[in-house]
Amino acid sequence: MCAQCNSKKNHIHTTKAAVGSASTVKVESAVTTDCCSTGTSSSCSSTSDTSDGDDGGDAASSGAVINQPLADKSMTKFKAFTTVENADSSSVLTPPSGSTQPHCHDTPISHNAAGSSNASDCCSAGQCSANEDVLKDESIEAALVNESGHTQRWNILGMDCPSCAAKLEKAVLSLTGVEQAKVMFATEKLVVSSASPMADKIEAKAKEAGFRLVGSTSSVKDDQPSFIQQHFAVIAIAFMMIVSFAIDSQSEFYGLIAFSVTTILGLIPILKKSINLAKSGSPFSIETLMSIAALGALYLGETAEAAMVLLLFLLGEQLEGYAASRARSGVKALMDLVPEEATVVRPNGERTKVAVESLKKGDVIEVAPGARLPADGIVLDIAASFDESALTGESVPVERMPGDKVMAGSLVADKVVQLTIESEQGDNAIDRILHLIEDAESRKAPLERFLDKFSRWYTPAMIVLAALVIVIPPMLFGQSWDEWLYKGLTLLLIACPCALVISTPAAITSGLAAAAKRGALIKGGAALEQLGHIQTVAFDKTGTLTEGKPVMTDLVSWEGDETRLLRQAAAIEAGSLHPLAMAVIKAAENKGIHIPEAKHREALMGKGIQGEVDGEMLLLCAADRLPESVLLTVEQQQTVDNLENQGKTLVVAMRGSLPVGVIAWRDNLRDDAAKAIIALKEIGVGAVMLTGDNRRAASAIAADIGIDFRAGLLPADKVSAVREMNDRHNIAMVGDGINDAPAMKTASIGIAMGGGTDVALETADAALTHNRVSELPNMIALSRATLANIRQNIVLALGLKGVFLVTTLLGMTGLWVAVLADSGATALVTLNALRLLRFNPDK
Repeated sequence: MCAQCNSKKNHIHTTKAAVGSASTVKVESAVTTDCCSTGTSSSCSSTSDTSDGDDGGDAASSGAVINQPLADKSMTKFKAFTTVENADSSSVLTPPSGSTQPHCHDTPISHNAAGSSNASDCCSAGQCSANEDVLKDESIEAALVNESGHTQRWNILGMDCPSCAAKLEKAVLSLTGVEQAKVMFATEKLVVSSASPMADKIEAKAKEAGFRLVGSTSSVKDDQPSFIQQHFAVIAIAFMMIVSFAIDSQSEFYGLIAFSVTTILGLIPILKKSINLAKSGSPFSIETLMSIAALGALYLGETAEAAMVLLLFLLGEQLEGYAASRARSGVKALMDLVPEEATVVRPNGERTKVAVESLKKGDVIEVAPGARLPADGIVLDIAASFDESALTGESVPVERMPGDKVMAGSLVADKVVQLTIESEQGDNAIDRILHLIEDAESRKAPLERFLDKFSRWYTPAMIVLAALVIVIPPMLFGQSWDEWLYKGLTLLLIACPCALVISTPAAITSGLAAAAKRGALIKGGAALEQLGHIQTVAFDKTGTLTEGKPVMTDLVSWEGDETRLLRQAAAIEAGSLHPLAMAVIKAAENKGIHIPEAKHREALMGKGIQGEVDGEMLLLCAADRLPESVLLTVEQQQTVDNLENQGKTLVVAMRGSLPVGVIAWRDNLRDDAAKAIIALKEIGVGAVMLTGDNRRAASAIAADIGIDFRAGLLPADKVSAVREMNDRHNIAMVGDGINDAPAMKTASIGIAMGGGTDVALETADAALTHNRVSELPNMIALSRATLANIRQNIVLALGLKGVFLVTTLLGMTGLWVAVLADSGATALVTLNALRLLRFNPDK
């Protein structure tokens, strides 16, 4: 959720515009916009290339207008421009204040000349309206918030299954004044939007439907009923059944009365709940079917069986609740990662224990070894190790330096550390994951949507069948009314769709939880199901297959003094935030070279950067932009060609007009990139790399990992390539967040890299929070396992009902077996789904 506006819609806030009051800052979505439309044209504005990445101008040409410095360092390449809407409604891209002048190598690494974009590029490619539905899916909570109304949230007690969630939603929506309501089953929350505050009415209505609501600020643990309270109905009915059997053994007449009393007392709350649910729009609930069956059994004189049916029903409800609780265990464990108290360090050095809810952005907290962070924070003074396995799946503690960001829920591993709170209340890493899980429930898999529709027809159809079973044999064939009434009541219990309804969401919830444990966040059942059908994966290059952080790989001094050349090059690059410049400075520091101060430093637009060091003027210039007066020898040219053929970016160093050396950089491959490609091929999934880099650079990277590639692509070209492949088979697009958003949305499913940043998580259908591409084949394997689990569950649910339908009509089974068929099938499919929590792709 956005800390500034409480919205989870795909968007980015601007920094404060450094312009006059006549102008306003325009906030745009991080997606492709209609560049041909009037009013705003920033998506097609001609801009210089981004300073990092393989897609020059992607941030501009794709409509990814970036206006806010992002928290995660991996996303800093999107800081480049601010969109300002002037008084005349025209939009311009302006560099942030304080930015340094661009180098001649302010182009993507080994980028070709086609790196920038303009209106003609966009419109001629025919992609103006290619991604109009990019922002179709919105957050549930954001959709419920309205300016004139009131949004209220509760934690729910007593919710056993997704069908319970639907009952509660219908009950709340039946209230006059309620505009929208949504139950998040995974996190057990209710969000209601109403025209005016009506908490009392909503809580009373929920209580009528059999649920307790607890304020979102209250502790659910404190409000949990005791064991006796939670299981009182089962214990009471079981005790009364024992007493009734004892009485029946002494007197059949009084035993009949005892069983009748037991049935009636046990049926009263169920009958009351069924009436309330029917009034709220759920006439075919299991409570209604149970009430009819129990009353019918009493009418037939089967009092002992009626009481046994009630007991088995209540036991089945408890079993369903336990299974559902196990299914939500991963989510609850995630919620428990945030401690309830934190130690705040005051400006005077005083340390105070405070509730986590009272923490504010900018507070300084102190966390001891073995304790978890209550919010996202920035390390203040010392380097420390943090165990982030609960969030990223990475088992090895990660060392964080002063200034580095650490996510809430991370465990301090080695020393007492102080951090500055960086997240707003309710917007830390844990909260964002929980919001995603809640949001995921609204994005049902196609199979799940089909089963929902099927179950809506299934129950009424079974009720009609039961009625026909009761009426036709006695009326047309002279059969006994009591016999066929009993069989009809048994069919009513078999008609309950609980097992069928829960078969898909139970598997999907378990699959999503298993993915989250491995550091992969998948936004809902639709995305999880789609992953299982993927036949090809398209990868962006920079920041996806590569680390996105160029390193200096080669330094050749044609004078024979490499230390001198590196020292002078670092001096004129000092102070620049350009990734290539920073790589040179880091290389000098690693070698212990003292970096002097350069004089007369000047960036030469389109050529390079120069400065005076030790009384000598040094120029660093791109190899393909050397002055005409400078000619390289055959050996020097051979060195340049060899480095370029390896896919490296390079500059030639010159003193005066004399070339003295060459410096080369390369964006190194991720350690697990080759492993990921091999694993994909092993499970029958193809791979292709789509990059804006020139063919030579792309070829070098592709050869290292054995992947097909397409090079020199603009954002619109990537969209066309993905659409072309998608027409043949399902394709997944993996990118590093914003600049690949159009292609990611065009693909069957988009998967983001990005260390769990808001932008990466909200742009795509799934995200690898730990940046390990080797986890992608496991995600696909998990999706396939989930689809197989769903098929097994459907066979179990319908198979058991089919068997008992036949045995009931043949007179082989009765009411209590029908209850076992329903509750047993529900428990079986839930327990089968829980197997996914132990998913291991290596087995």
